[in-house]
Amino acid sequence: MGTIALEGLEFFAYHGYYPEEQRIGNKYALDITINTDFIEAAVKDKLSATVNYETLYQIAAKVMQEPAKLLEHIGFKVIASVREHYPDVQKVTVRVSKFNPPIGGVCTRATIMMEG
Repeated sequence: MGTIALEGLEFFAYHGYYPEEQRIGNKYALDITINTDFIEAAVKDKLSATVNYETLYQIAAKVMQEPAKLLEHIGFKVIASVREHYPDVQKVTVRVSKFNPPIGGVCTRATIMMEG
């Protein structure tokens, strides 16, 4: 068993609860952590026996292109898409951050973290 992670993925997207957020867009960060058995990949040096980083990035990029109101929905969609593509992974953890959220005060980012 091991861990594979992509950290600090950045996207500009049009998510948000408020119509103005959906219109002007914002910067988002995404971290994806996968717990899976990759011993075959390690022993045989075989990419097809593990989770491909490029595929994980493509999954994240596709989800980030689809407008959503909530960070929770984005996290859910990433987890569901990873599980659809890699059904044998033990656990998927996703952390989604929105920079400068519209909360009426100073806040560097709002973040959710989900596991599935």
